[in-house]
Amino acid sequence: MLPLLTPTRNDYGYDVTGLVPGWESVLGAGDLGSEQQAIWDRAVGYLKVRSNDVHTIYSYGIAQALADLHPEAHPEVVLPAILLHDIGWSQAPEGEILDAIAPGGDRRDLIVLHEKEGARLARGILQELGVEPSRVEAILAIIDGHDTRREAISLDDALVKDADKLWRLTPHGIDTVMGWFGLTRDEAHRLIGSRVHHHLLTDAGRTMARALAAVAWVDSSPQRVALG
Repeated sequence: MLPLLTPTRNDYGYDVTGLVPGWESVLGAGDLGSEQQAIWDRAVGYLKVRSNDVHTIYSYGIAQALADLHPEAHPEVVLPAILLHDIGWSQAPEGEILDAIAPGGDRRDLIVLHEKEGARLARGILQELGVEPSRVEAILAIIDGHDTRREAISLDDALVKDADKLWRLTPHGIDTVMGWFGLTRDEAHRLIGSRVHHHLLTDAGRTMARALAAVAWVDSSPQRVALG
């Protein structure tokens, strides 16, 4: 379900749209830019598996925020890597994908497959777009191992890993996990928390996780539920 994009009412009764500031004054605002848009346009067709398309664009926004908080990072590597990191799932048998990520699942072979195939497909996309070879190799090194490699090979890799995991704590991530495994919101939040908080690699990522987890807790708290 899309977030609400247009108002359904105006309780104030007056038009204040002329007083709304531009995006340049808003922290966390951004866009894909021409290169990332071109990558997204080529990647999105590979991402229509288990909501990977929506997962990826949320992860992109988080990765962009993490990169902004780390001036020493290389967004020209981080952002293409996050856009392309999961395209390899398109090459796995769709009916078996959840076996690789379910609680108690034991399909490491599928996880490795999606990393290797993702790197292969990403190489073709990046070369088609004329990305310089050194940057291509840095991006592919992140994609190939982004799930199976526990330690980061660089700050850029750490930011991609954290952004990928942090999506799970967003409202969309929790909704998605609920549907995957038939869990209540509270159960999904507990499962996700066990797989996120102690696996993040940056202080900024851990702070974001605390904030997202607080929102997730409120969403299923008896107090919030009673308010309707």
